Amino acid sequence: MITAPHLHAMLIHFPIALLFVGFLSELMALLTKKSFFKNVALYLLLIGAVGAIAAFISGSYAGDGMTDGMLQAPLETHEEAALITLWLAILTAILRVAMYYFNYQKKWLQWASFLLFAGLVISVARTGYLGGELVFKHGAGIELTLPDFEE
Repeated sequence: MITAPHLHAMLIHFPIALLFVGFLSELMALLTKKSFFKNVALYLLLIGAVGAIAAFISGSYAGDGMTDGMLQAPLETHEEAALITLWLAILTAILRVAMYYFNYQKKWLQWASFLLFAGLVISVARTGYLGGELVFKHGAGIELTLPDFEE
């Protein structure tokens, strides 16, 4: 049976990959001045932001019941980082869609949105690191199945 921690573990990898590759596409667009990379970056950002929403919701359910004891502090830190990442993803996506829709090409705004996207990627990395610590350092969501020894 798929539990909330399992679903969260399955979903989180999509926004991580989409947002990182989207940022690399954005970097390629800056270096090559090709609109192909700019368009790819926009689409990956949009899909990654939707994935971040799904990851955040599934993470909220996955964290239910883990708020007591030694997991409380690292879980709260991970949740706070995830919330920052979620809002950065939404804000960056809205800004990029507005720039695209209104064909607003001011250099200062392009650089500001690039820096916002970079901040988003850094936030994704931090959130992922904290989530990895929850699982690999603190054992959150781990179910141990011990062999049945008969004597």
